[in-house]
Amino acid sequence: MSNTNYNQPLGGNEMPRFGGVATMMRLPIEKDPSKLDAGFIGVPFDIGTSNRAGARYGPRQIRAESALLRPYNMATGAAPFDALHVADLGDVAINTFNLQKSIQIIEDHYTAIVDADCVPLTMGGDHTVALPILRALKKKHGPVAMIHVDAHADINDNMFGEPIAHGTPFRRAVEEGLLLGDKVAQIGLRGTGYAADDFDWPRTQGFRVVTAEECWYKSLAPLMEEIRNQIGDAPVYISFDIDGLDPSFAPGTGTPEIGGLSIQQGLEVIRGAKGLNVIGGDVVEVAPPYDPSGNTALVAANLLYEILCVLPGVNYR
Repeated sequence: MSNTNYNQPLGGNEMPRFGGVATMMRLPIEKDPSKLDAGFIGVPFDIGTSNRAGARYGPRQIRAESALLRPYNMATGAAPFDALHVADLGDVAINTFNLQKSIQIIEDHYTAIVDADCVPLTMGGDHTVALPILRALKKKHGPVAMIHVDAHADINDNMFGEPIAHGTPFRRAVEEGLLLGDKVAQIGLRGTGYAADDFDWPRTQGFRVVTAEECWYKSLAPLMEEIRNQIGDAPVYISFDIDGLDPSFAPGTGTPEIGGLSIQQGLEVIRGAKGLNVIGGDVVEVAPPYDPSGNTALVAANLLYEILCVLPGVNYR
């Protein structure tokens, strides 16, 4: 884009951080994605959850906690707002009473954003929303690679007989040809299962499955170097379920599992995607009713910012 007047987050010395309109990072609201290189979108959807609901409130709380963020990444040197047009694109108006209609609404909404060459960065919402987003991305990019952080593989064939729910999106994505199976990495899987082979199905599709136990007590930077080499120049989507982190760091989620990744490891995963052709990302399953301190939403806001920082075209200072 030729205009060099990039949006900047509203600073804490211009408006107290507890004041002003609660947009993501206190960025301007924009209705037209064609004016942006990347946009933050909320999907207040949790009718695909199987345990504790509440992720519908995730986008609002993530925005509120994001007031603490500043424009420059002091650790990596990324300066996204010096090179990209970024704004808050608001929320998808889902149908609260109809899951199937909501999935189509989300797909249509994202299709317009992707067609406008705007990279979508999503505040969930439960993980069901990844399926319609991947459907929209395929229309422009074809099948994509994926870096998926989660406690759960989300490859169930059905839940209560339903083919679409927050535990099924990546089974459907494989069946619909949305993913490049040999360029998918699932990181942080753990917990109890319904069968001994619960994590084997994604392996048969070519996915790289990295259990949480494989991540304990170590840096994930070497893992991410291997994953970068595996993905190469393929378009890649980052899908980060907040329950991929240990609940001591992110308790506000619907299906917590002990023994998860640390915040530092979560940052290593995202920062390790630098140099890849990242075409979108999400942070999902933040459930504010179980997050009285706001810390889970604060972590999610930071993770979304970190995804912004690894997009192609970001300046580094």
